[in-house]
Amino acid sequence: MSVKSTPSRKDREFAKAKVLPKLHSYRRIVVKIGSALLVDRVSGLKRQWLESLGADVAALTEAGVEVMIVSSGAIALGRSVLGLPKGALRLEESQAAAAAGQIELAKAYAEVLSDHSLRAGQILLTLADTEERRRYLNARATLGTLLRLKAIPVINENDTVATTEIRYGDNDRLAARVATMMSADLLILLSDIDGLYTAPPHQNPDAQFLPVVEAITPDIEAMAGAAASEYSRGGMKTKLDAGKIANAAGTAMIIASGTRLNPLSAIDQGERSTLFKPSTSPVNAWKTWISGNLEPSGRLVIDDGALVALKSGKSLLAAGVREVYGQFMRGDTVAVVGPDGREAARGLIAYDASDAVKIAGRKTGEIAAILGYDARSAMIHRDDLVVRSAKRLAVAEE
Repeated sequence: MSVKSTPSRKDREFAKAKVLPKLHSYRRIVVKIGSALLVDRVSGLKRQWLESLGADVAALTEAGVEVMIVSSGAIALGRSVLGLPKGALRLEESQAAAAAGQIELAKAYAEVLSDHSLRAGQILLTLADTEERRRYLNARATLGTLLRLKAIPVINENDTVATTEIRYGDNDRLAARVATMMSADLLILLSDIDGLYTAPPHQNPDAQFLPVVEAITPDIEAMAGAAASEYSRGGMKTKLDAGKIANAAGTAMIIASGTRLNPLSAIDQGERSTLFKPSTSPVNAWKTWISGNLEPSGRLVIDDGALVALKSGKSLLAAGVREVYGQFMRGDTVAVVGPDGREAARGLIAYDASDAVKIAGRKTGEIAAILGYDARSAMIHRDDLVVRSAKRLAVAEE
């Protein structure tokens, strides 16, 4: 492992020119860890490196930053634990390796973070969990709860059951999906390269380093190369794919080398990294999908007070709902209709239709007694709600 104790003069000048914000200035950070950083083919888990990462995470947490970790390494660690040979694995071998590796990886993260009085919470996801709306809501709610409880979510791709998801570079894009799902303002991809070059530097010695990327254009994408390690399923191309997902949603991205100890501290100390700036006019892909790409499964008619609340950025509470129409399930898209019959908003409902009917018009404190279980306070949370000026809808009993 190459370890740099202090940044060079060139790196200090680079850091000054880039004017990179300190990591503790961000509110919520997603850190993606590449397999080659965590696992050595001969010795297995790189414990010293992981301990240094734990110290970095603890320092950020102490500064008030919420940190989530998207970790590769389950298959790589599992193949080491199970003694599988080098080279490509069959699907069932990859899944077996993931099953063994996930246990070891979760244990290692829990131990390292506990040394700093931090709890780890493991979340196993596939890309489908961040795209299918009910699973998306459940995943986001769980991650949000872990953060509120001051735990560090450690997110792994669920390779034990995934099929098409076990392929080149998914965890880079999964990290970007998690970052946008959780409204993180920074995504850090730790890899075996320190940033973006005009060409793969191991192939072209004249490649120039790019400290800042204003936008990921076709010219920028043309600079991507292939994976640099047999344990890596992604190369620069998938990192740029992740950058496009993150930047479009207003999340900045940093690609930095993780081959040194304390890789997050190194970014603040001026070690090389590439900053990909977020879009100045971010498109909230999730809300765009809610408002434009789905037909509503039902309608909620609200009162004037609720309409005012929605326009001021509030969630829709049951107390403001006057009528419920349609047969829908939790997570379906419903139209929210004002007293004048116009569609005022569209969002993802937190209740099945049968329960929504029971609690319509009732105060939040009454809901648990009515339904017999502790439920969400909002019928539609503001994060799942798009306020709009839309066409008049005929609201008739169905």
